[in-house]
Amino acid sequence: MKTKNIFIGLSLLAIAIITLGSCKNEQRKVNDEVAINESSTKTILEKPVLKGYAIGDEATDFKLKDVNGKMVSLSDYKDAKGFIVIFTCNTCPFAVASEERIVALDKEFKPKGYPVIAINPNNPEVQPDDTFVLMQEKAKEAGFTFPYLFDESQTVYAKYGATKTPHVYLLQKEDGKNIVKYIGAIDDNVRNASAVKDRFLANAVNELLEGKEITVKETKAIGCSVKQ
Repeated sequence: MKTKNIFIGLSLLAIAIITLGSCKNEQRKVNDEVAINESSTKTILEKPVLKGYAIGDEATDFKLKDVNGKMVSLSDYKDAKGFIVIFTCNTCPFAVASEERIVALDKEFKPKGYPVIAINPNNPEVQPDDTFVLMQEKAKEAGFTFPYLFDESQTVYAKYGATKTPHVYLLQKEDGKNIVKYIGAIDDNVRNASAVKDRFLANAVNELLEGKEITVKETKAIGCSVKQ
């Protein structure tokens, strides 16, 4: 009888120890989940919200590497009246369909003081065909007559608020500042150049050249999402 009581006692003790251990493990899981949730919430709260530029904002200068290896800034263009900044890339079908138009825009407006500055905002780790080496090949094959810059840190496109390729920002120099005058699409048919009826960007540049207020200041950029 004594042996049986000892056995029962040991069994109950073992059950208690197992139960206690299980409770501790469950509490540990709860604590870990709380810590993860708190960390995630903190990360979300601390992550900066970049809404990008609006019409009338001053666009800060940048310094990015061109396909020829040279570092390029807006301040390099002392005689420019403004800039046609276009976020584009090697691979997006919409960007590819716009290449000839972008070259034509540079040819049309660079002599008038508004050169094209093209910037690739894509992360090549996400989109392998947007590496710097392939950018060099693209610029040569497509006959780019303008700087094709690599936003390697992805800070410039975020500051501008570009979400698509292509995405256009027309800047005008005013009192030494680069002021945003137009944001959006090149024209009204990104897929088919021959079907374009309204050249939004060209119209905006011409209105600036004529000293007029831009009629259409914003349009919706149609293209591929920026690869982060």
